[in-house]
Amino acid sequence: MESQVRGGTRWKRFAVVMVPSVAATAAIGVALAQGALAASFSVSGQSFKVTADQLDGTGFSQYGALDEGYTLKGEKTVHPVAVSAFKSATITNMCQSVVTPGVPFLGSVSLKLTAGTGGKKVEAENLYIDVEDLSADAVFRGIDIGVAAKDAKKGPGMKGGAEQANPYGFAQQADSATLTDVKQTAWATTAGTFKLSNLKMSLHKGTVECY
Repeated sequence: MESQVRGGTRWKRFAVVMVPSVAATAAIGVALAQGALAASFSVSGQSFKVTADQLDGTGFSQYGALDEGYTLKGEKTVHPVAVSAFKSATITNMCQSVVTPGVPFLGSVSLKLTAGTGGKKVEAENLYIDVEDLSADAVFRGIDIGVAAKDAKKGPGMKGGAEQANPYGFAQQADSATLTDVKQTAWATTAGTFKLSNLKMSLHKGTVECY
């Protein structure tokens, strides 16, 4: 079965529907002990933007969660996200940017990173992206929509650890997925391995973002 999707999704609204209980926690203790899954962490007070010409992934799953973290003033907060997980993925022409506002004497300062250029690709294993907003052209192969999050076995599994996610909540999975013209805002990315070919990182005064 092949499904093609085009457009943007407001993940804040989507994730709240997918996570009916803030207190529900997915515990995958055995997999974490073996180092197979990434443990969750408190996210910073800054989201970041990512673009890519294309992402090709195998073993895809997606479910709703709440990321605990901080504001830039150090206050505790939570962010509703859709966790997109891949057993393996390659990314072409990736750009990542984050803007730090209010730097003394400088104002805003932007950090911009590019990789996977010049015919080389970014490669990742056990990749998790905690997405707030996403737009892309997407093709899913062998897709199942509406499975319980804990039973989305085509992907690498739920992150576990201190992650706030309902293992019985809504999820979807696919044998593979191809996303093109990707634009997304995210709060966190974790991976078992993350190989950045042709990595370039630069700082800029002012707001310089990938999109």
